[in-house]
Amino acid sequence: MQARKVLALGGGFAAYRFVRDLRNVNYALTLAAPRNHFLFTPLLPSTTVGTLEFRSILEPFRKTCPWATFHLFEATSLDVSRKVVLGKSPLDGIESELPFDDLIIAVGAIAGTFGVPGVAEHALFLREIPDSLRIRRQILDCLERASAPDLSPERRKNLLHFVVVGGGPTGVEFSAEMHDFLWSDLKEAYPDLVDEVQITILEATHQLLGAFDAVLSEYAAKRFARAHITVRTKSTVARVEEEKLFLQEGEEIPFGLLVWATGNAPNPFIAALPFAKEKGRMIVDEYLRVAGQDSIYALGDCAVVEGNAMPATGQVAEQQGKYLAHAFRLRAKGKAVPPFLYRPMGMLAYVGGNRAVADLPGIKSHGFGVFLFWRSVYLTKLISLRNKVMVVFGWLRTYLFGRDLSRI
Repeated sequence: MQARKVLALGGGFAAYRFVRDLRNVNYALTLAAPRNHFLFTPLLPSTTVGTLEFRSILEPFRKTCPWATFHLFEATSLDVSRKVVLGKSPLDGIESELPFDDLIIAVGAIAGTFGVPGVAEHALFLREIPDSLRIRRQILDCLERASAPDLSPERRKNLLHFVVVGGGPTGVEFSAEMHDFLWSDLKEAYPDLVDEVQITILEATHQLLGAFDAVLSEYAAKRFARAHITVRTKSTVARVEEEKLFLQEGEEIPFGLLVWATGNAPNPFIAALPFAKEKGRMIVDEYLRVAGQDSIYALGDCAVVEGNAMPATGQVAEQQGKYLAHAFRLRAKGKAVPPFLYRPMGMLAYVGGNRAVADLPGIKSHGFGVFLFWRSVYLTKLISLRNKVMVVFGWLRTYLFGRDLSRI
């Protein structure tokens, strides 16, 4: 009997966990993604300033999931009647198609610009390793340009203004890492500039870390105030131009670096699919099946369980990937499959100065002890021993020798 062809689309927490857990089972398993590695995104802000090097948070698919066939493939459309996914190579654009008996759609989402003009052209995002490298270079470019002789004070001030739009975990953690970088490393390398550097967070709602408990949000805001990080809540960006943005009230804010960390928008592949959606995410049942389909599943940031809205986080995506792999194992044995049940594990965020906040079931805490807990949790979540060792040595290297300031 020929093994069923199971095709998983995506390379994030959901698809990677599904493929990792579905081994030693009689399925012809294929993973297709536009990158050839899993990225541990919770530590991505640390790579923007060199606290960690980017290769320490990557897991190559071909090495960590050798039981699955991997294709570097960007899905563009789906032919349900023929049971094939059409797509192209991210390298050369050559089109191809992949057949399936069971399809797992976990392509995630893209950075949301919310229709604000100029964001795509003039802002930097923080979702992938290339984004991190661009931010890292832009930071150093601003510092080098600001240190040029005969530069006007106004121009220097603008270049040294680093603006973050979005006060969620990504924006907060990047701002925290940026502050650590400035005061731990740049005060010696750029002693004439470091006092002029300004970090500003623009948040459209009334508080930082809106999904966290209000006490923790207030703690983060107070820490940022002491660190001279300006937090402006209820500040909505109307448009972005080269090296300046405008708020809805008309105020102009110049910048040298603009990091856009406001949330998600539907993946174009998902947007083109004919299935029912809610706010751009495909509606699935309690078994993660796409509405009206028997062999197509969706999970992670591109899906929403009908009647049970869950946050678009890596925690949810990983639990769904783990559940679906278990469900496929049960089906292979002819056993009944229970519905998916999400178990909230809480949230963590780094707020700089070796301090973190933890919003866990029954526990709301902050401080240095939580920072150690934050690091230990992320360390255990890393997949390979290689990466765990590299991250520990990265933290140790930064503590002993500081961060690298080379512009490459």
